[in-house]
Amino acid sequence: MSEQLPEIVDGLPNLCGREDLIQQAMTKYAGQNVYLGRSGIDFDRIESAFAIALHMHQPLIPAGGEDLKTASVISNLQYMMEHQWIGDNHNAPVFHWCYKRMGEFIPHLLSEGKQPRAGLDYSGTLLYGLRIMGLNDVFDALIPLARDFPYAAEWLGTAWGHAVAPSTPVQDFRLHVRAWQHHFAAVFGLEALSRVRGFSPPEMALPNHPDVAYEFVRTLKECGYQWVLVQEHTVEQPETGFGPAQKHLPHRLVCRNCQGETAEIVAIIKTQGSDTKLVGQMQPYYEARGLSRQLLAGRKVPPLVTQIADGENGGVMMNEFPPKYHEVVRECSGSTTPIVNVSEYLEYLFSLGIKESDLPPLQPKHQKLLWEHFQPGDGHDRLAQVIERLRHQRHDFHMEGGSWTNDISWVRGYESLLKPMDEVSALFYEKVIAAGVPSSDPRYRRALFYLLTCETSCFRYWGQGIWVDYGRELCRRARQILEQEF
Repeated sequence: MSEQLPEIVDGLPNLCGREDLIQQAMTKYAGQNVYLGRSGIDFDRIESAFAIALHMHQPLIPAGGEDLKTASVISNLQYMMEHQWIGDNHNAPVFHWCYKRMGEFIPHLLSEGKQPRAGLDYSGTLLYGLRIMGLNDVFDALIPLARDFPYAAEWLGTAWGHAVAPSTPVQDFRLHVRAWQHHFAAVFGLEALSRVRGFSPPEMALPNHPDVAYEFVRTLKECGYQWVLVQEHTVEQPETGFGPAQKHLPHRLVCRNCQGETAEIVAIIKTQGSDTKLVGQMQPYYEARGLSRQLLAGRKVPPLVTQIADGENGGVMMNEFPPKYHEVVRECSGSTTPIVNVSEYLEYLFSLGIKESDLPPLQPKHQKLLWEHFQPGDGHDRLAQVIERLRHQRHDFHMEGGSWTNDISWVRGYESLLKPMDEVSALFYEKVIAAGVPSSDPRYRRALFYLLTCETSCFRYWGQGIWVDYGRELCRRARQILEQEF
């Protein structure tokens, strides 16, 4: 693991080409403890625990110039910096600080003898955007968290371009997952990548179409992940169709496709909605203090309250979180309700003899109803017919997935963007994947960069207007590369 991957290759982030090294890194510590016992938490004496994670993201946009068709691709943060008189762009300097501040907070609390923890979820587009902006101070602050204090800061994998899994072609989502691993390893090192065990889906979006959900979990498992964060309102108990009864204990996310094939992964449930105040005011700590040990596989274990929120958006996260985080970490360190990271918590449970197969199952929402009307093996056409009939019978039934923004569809109303995205995806598969172009080919990297960048969720989240124009322009550039260079 001594080899160092270059971060920038031919002017682009390192997204592909060394899949062999990435796979070796992701399987290096398979079945071994890498977090448990390194930080002094005595899990045998605690009553409960809590975990927080900070999600950080900025899209890349074609806004480095007046003409959309020729403008260079820059970070949205750079655009905010250069146009601080528009809207909320005056927050850009604070955002810059937010991206690096855990690299200040955690070492400081460790120097006090405390036991800080934080999960960190940084999109690939953010990392690349920060680097091309020359904001090297962010990396100077973050790199020690990946290399020197890995038990205190747990990095979470994600999709490189912040693509939402329910409406991103499954073969592309796998490319996002691998691209993030490449990029992360190039920035922080292969050894740091080998400790990345959890996956944070962009927008907490979980597919519920059987075939898409199956491929989602299969991708995560084959890419070396051991657990995934899920929003409590996106999953159900297979037997009842109701939400999880013991939401503070780990589960198994079990996904079955229309052929009856099954893929499963450990699921950690993020409770409640998307309100950033939950993390900003360290609400999980106060919720966890009211809990005591619960029964899991015949053993009394501490429950885990888990929350994730944007790490920079909103006044609470920008202003209230820093002092509250320090206050709570100082108070809970050494207590019977400590802050922990998810992987060390899971390592503790498994050290007791609990197995993944002992964890209660969950499945994506609405699947109980679907399986009551469809038998695996009946085929894709029959599945499509059943889904369409159930949509007409039940106003609340859909196969668009779920996220922490369940009032927003990632499909309806975005046909003007999804169509060119799907066309570029199909063209990439035809010209690159099916043609056997090696991932080390510079043309592959250029086309992949624009494909992944155009699939960023922001181009749909913000609705119509310039953001859709950004997405369509990035699709055009990807198509141009694929048609002219291959």
